[in-house]
Amino acid sequence: MSELERIEALEREIRELKGLNEEGIPTYSFSKITDNELKKLVDIKKSFKDDKFKLWLNNNINISSKEVKFLVRLLSKYGKFLKGFKEETLKANFIIPIINRVDFQSIEYEISGFYEDVVLYETDKFIFNGTTDFTVSKGLEYSEKPYFFIQEFKKGKVNTDPEPQLLAELISAVELNNETSMRGAYIVGAIWNFVILEKLGKDKYQYFVSENYDSTKIGDLKGIYKNLMFVKYEIIQMIKENK
Repeated sequence: MSELERIEALEREIRELKGLNEEGIPTYSFSKITDNELKKLVDIKKSFKDDKFKLWLNNNINISSKEVKFLVRLLSKYGKFLKGFKEETLKANFIIPIINRVDFQSIEYEISGFYEDVVLYETDKFIFNGTTDFTVSKGLEYSEKPYFFIQEFKKGKVNTDPEPQLLAELISAVELNNETSMRGAYIVGAIWNFVILEKLGKDKYQYFVSENYDSTKIGDLKGIYKNLMFVKYEIIQMIKENK
């Protein structure tokens, strides 16, 4: 290796350590971005208007007795362990069964759920990239256009904050698909929070976060299930109207 090649290799290594691409633009992973980093990159503020969730979280969806029995069985089996489960155990034993029961896949409307979908959003100031935990998207074999995200199947005691991580994903989806709003949810152990992001202008956003849903309580768990069903029906309705 020549002296020039060694210098170039060292420069690449330094850029990687600093999270920079070849042009020197900083790169942020969804799984690692912090609240402070996100607020330095874009103008984003949290809104505390309660009426934003009026239709979504106060929906009148009825769930069947079979669905209630499913949730009760799931909770009786795993409820005591949710706060201590490691990420993959929480995901496999509790989260995925709920998502599968909601069943976001529709061949007729060409939507499906995808795990670990790769997303890349580039600007002249920063890059967001990484894999999403779960995405409901247009497409049956691969994700084409995302509609809804669930982020961070984490255990209860963690040092990272899933909120800015989800927000970075929602911003990426809004910008890549020329949307003005996007919904999502993040999970920490037993606790679920639902999120709405709205674009207000160039690199300017506001977001709303629901109250906590404690999935160890059957009332809250039924609410989580109904909220996910609402998302499913809303996506289908939107697709119908755009046909």
